[in-house]
Amino acid sequence: MRNKLTKYLSEFSNLRLTRPVSNKVRVLEIAAVVLTGLGKFIFMDYLNWRLPFVVVAILAWSSYVVYRYKKDKNVLKDWGFRLENFKTVFKLIFPFALISIAIFFIVGYVQGSINLTWHILPLLITYPIWGSIQQFLTIGLLAGNLNDLKGVKLKKGLIILITAVFFSVVHYPSIWLMIGTFILALFYGYIYLKAKNIYVLGIMHGWLGALFYYTVVGQDPFADIFLKYI
Repeated sequence: MRNKLTKYLSEFSNLRLTRPVSNKVRVLEIAAVVLTGLGKFIFMDYLNWRLPFVVVAILAWSSYVVYRYKKDKNVLKDWGFRLENFKTVFKLIFPFALISIAIFFIVGYVQGSINLTWHILPLLITYPIWGSIQQFLTIGLLAGNLNDLKGVKLKKGLIILITAVFFSVVHYPSIWLMIGTFILALFYGYIYLKAKNIYVLGIMHGWLGALFYYTVVGQDPFADIFLKYI
């Protein structure tokens, strides 16, 4: 009896509950996501500071993740930085990814925009990092906070639509990117509100995004972003 009681007390002492997040924090996070999106138009599109913007955004938001983690050790799981449901979410995403890749090559073949080079290899490795940050911002913070606002009950369909529209607009002026990211965010938003896992969404975002550029869009992001600094 004593051993069982000791075991239960030990388990209880190790239990970490997510601290309640105020609406103020959630609104500020949403505002910061929107400002980051606006920054894309200024620094990436107007000033053409693509790599510096991406690096600063990754470092800034990673610092915020660390800051929140120090205050609440369970916040990472709450956002979706978790491994226990990785396989489950991967199985949900995988069929969508296969269909998407097939469509990429069909569209690329029809319009003659397939431009596969070795440049895609480093992007397949590095782009999932940026993809994870994008999914954390748009799906984790924007959709997640809209879903969890206290006193404001938005329908999940509306939350997913708002997120998809935002993610699409941020990729203006490329029409193909706007279409692709809108569809991606619709599906990702639906999956995230059912089972949170930023890792799966980020990795798939990176891989699908890299292929999308070299098949449908016909651009070479590696050359545009990295080679000019070499």
